[in-house]
Amino acid sequence: MTYVRNCWYVAAWDSELAQGQPMAMQIVGERIVLWRGDDAAIHALEDRCVHRLAPLSLGRCEGANLRCMYHGLLFGPDGGVLEIPGQDKVPPQAKVRAYPVAVRHSWVWVWMGDPAQADEALIPPAVGYDDGRFILGHGHLDYAAEARLICDNLLDFSHLTYVHAASFQAGPTFAERLPEITPLDRGVRFSRWSQNVPNIRDPNSAERFDNYMTYDFLLPGVLLMESASFTAGTAASLDFGPPDFDTAIAGRNFTSQAVTPLTEGTARYFFNWGPHRDHGDEAMRDGMMQLAAMAFGEDKVMIEAQSRVIAGSPGQAIMPIAHDRGVTLFNRLVERLVREEGRAGT
Repeated sequence: MTYVRNCWYVAAWDSELAQGQPMAMQIVGERIVLWRGDDAAIHALEDRCVHRLAPLSLGRCEGANLRCMYHGLLFGPDGGVLEIPGQDKVPPQAKVRAYPVAVRHSWVWVWMGDPAQADEALIPPAVGYDDGRFILGHGHLDYAAEARLICDNLLDFSHLTYVHAASFQAGPTFAERLPEITPLDRGVRFSRWSQNVPNIRDPNSAERFDNYMTYDFLLPGVLLMESASFTAGTAASLDFGPPDFDTAIAGRNFTSQAVTPLTEGTARYFFNWGPHRDHGDEAMRDGMMQLAAMAFGEDKVMIEAQSRVIAGSPGQAIMPIAHDRGVTLFNRLVERLVREEGRAGT
């Protein structure tokens, strides 16, 4: 798997990890156990006891520590064995890998690279369900496909016209017009104005809007998108530059999404979505989440089918088109950082 190691991967929603209940997870092919100690701090270790290689995720939480429930070895949050039943001496090599963990924006993040380089400033600035500005629903979806294919999908919204014709009903604009694309240090930014758009919330209304959408797609595979409707003519008055979202007149919303590689051919897709408090309520959020479930199901069908074709077509190259610019920029960034990590021995 070609993925950057020196970055933060989403392992779970904060609310998924109950105190005293270890949880198994895989990230970029590595088995990890996460648990929340008595002090509410979350820890992550390699999910493997040093004795008989039993999974520590079947263990028992004891304070901040985790006991293997096969033969009773007790592990501290740093991965070191603290106790071996039946013997006084603990060998110095009795230790498993510990992973840096952070809780931000309602997500549990795990650093998969060199622990000495774990910098919480590199956590993407997502909006979580604990953010008071937006009313967000959340969930996750498991894919029988490589994470890269999901990232490629999120880096090219021209598929909205076709894959989501039944759900988002985006129309031809997303396929016919290219977005504005800006390279970032750790990702790519996309933005798009749609002018003189009908009021989809009230088909009988003669009112027209200018709609603006912008999202950053950041390492290792995190999409952060805000969109809203503005008075018709706003796009031209701003020379098609970014608006002040506080001046939106309808439909302001935010979504945070994260793609986490599990194994070579599986991934987990985390997402939230909902309206700004000034533009909607819990009922609107629930309707948006129902729409998201339909749309993300459409993506899943297409991407898993694509994955099967790729698996049965070894060596077959793709043919890039104009809409692939964002895909190319992001994948080149990943490849460059992976090469740099290889030279550094990460």
